Parts: sequence; C-alpha cells; structure tokens
Amino acid sequence: MGPVSAIDGRLLRTHFSTHAGDYDSYARVQKRVVATLAARLAVTGPLNGLVLDIGTGTGALAAELGGDKDGRGFVLTDIAHGMTLAAVHRLPGALVCDGDAVKLPFLNDSFTVVVSSNVYQWVTNLPAAFCEVARVLRPGCRFAVALFGERTLFELRDAHRQAIRECGGQHPSHVQNFPSAAEVAGALKAAGLVCHDFACFPEIDWHPDVPALLRQLKQIGASNAAADQPRGLASRQVMQRMIARYEKMHRQSEGLPATYEVICAIAEKV
Repeated sequence: MGPVSAIDGRLLRTHFSTHAGDYDSYARVQKRVVATLAARLAVTGPLNGLVLDIGTGTGALAAELGGDKDGRGFVLTDIAHGMTLAAVHRLPGALVCDGDAVKLPFLNDSFTVVVSSNVYQWVTNLPAAFCEVARVLRPGCRFAVALFGERTLFELRDAHRQAIRECGGQHPSHVQNFPSAAEVAGALKAAGLVCHDFACFPEIDWHPDVPALLRQLKQIGASNAAADQPRGLASRQVMQRMIARYEKMHRQSEGLPATYEVICAIAEKV
C-alpha cells in the first residue's frame, strides 16, 4: 500500500458539486456506513447542544441522527457547494455553509458533538484535520467518524496496476490510495482525541461488470482527484487489460465485488 494520495481540492470540489443531484441514488455503500455510524453513536448517549456534520454531502448523516425533524441543532458543512445546497434542501432548519475539513470556519469549542461520514479518506493530512475537529469541539464531547480505509476498492486498484505493468506503463497507477486503520488511530491520538470505540469492517457492493462500477463511482462524484495523477493511463489498452484481469480474478455468481474497508471511531476530546 502506498502513501495516501495528495488531493486536488479544486477537482474534489468540482466532482462532488457536479454530482450532488445523483449522489443519493447511487451511494449504496455510503448509506450503509451512515446507518452504522449513527447506530454506534447512539449507544454512547443522546445528542445534546450543537452538532456539526463535516462533509455533510446531501445531509444523510444529520437526517439519520434526527435532524430530519427540522434540522435545528445541526450545522452542516461541505467543501462542495452543490452538496451544501442539497443538504439545506433536505434539512431546511439547519445552519449550512461551505467549508473545508482541514480549515473549519468555526470558533474554538463551538460544538458538543462533531460527526462525519465518508469524508476523511479524501483528506491528505489526517492529523491536521483531526486537530481542527478537536479545536472546534468542546472538552469532554464526542467525535464520531467513519471513512474508507486502505483496502477500499483493492480489486480495482490491483487490476489497474497490473494492467499498466502489462502495457509497459512507466508511471504508477493513479487510482486513489486510502489511509490505514493505524494511520487513522494515530491521527486521532495526535489530535488529543481518545477513542472509546474503534472498528474496521468490509462492506461489499456488487456490480454486473467493471464499466458499471466505474459509472457508479463517477455518479457519486468519486472520480480520482489525486493532484499528481499522470495523463494517458486511461488508454483503451490499459482499460481492456484492467477489465479482463478484474473479471478473471474476482468474478463470482453474484457479479463483480467492490470491497470498501470501513473505519469507524467514536472519540472524546480530553
């Protein structure tokens, strides 16, 4: 596994804004992760005070946590303006603003709970980002986070790397790398956030073929946003080799699996 890819924030913002309208129709795994994180947070006690949802997307997590009643008590922020528009439409009583997870536009000690789902895999500097969470979170209060880990889409990444080698490519694969569980745990600790619940588990999504998987990733805005992605690696030859290898190595009776490694944590600011 290589290092977490550097992310082009402009590309990331554009990808997710463009596909905000399609997101809920295609984000099957992300919806399951939202439900799981909400359930794990509920075990730790009720939500009180002001709740911040970082990278809110269409507001699904805030809605799952009870914000669907009127949205009051929630502050929703996302780097993609199209997503914040979708979120405020879903929860019209919430406070909504554009904002970057690595530089949150809020005062110190502003929130009693901070939550985030399916976001921090896109952040290159996790320790700095989690320090921002600790900054805006009140002492003794909770941070609930779910993100995708290093085994996410390993089938696609392995097939793409092998296809590049077979086609004589001189550059490494630009398919997104994600953080390991150890990196996530270390970043939380470095930010002064103490974990009371930490888990890793797979979520598998099934597709009829590789083009269907790639279309789904595009429809939810999850196109590659690596800042250093080389050009020319999506040649027809590489794509054909990648599809053939994916089919050969992973085809099952249910179809083609796409594995997502989910990392969930409930932490407290000490």
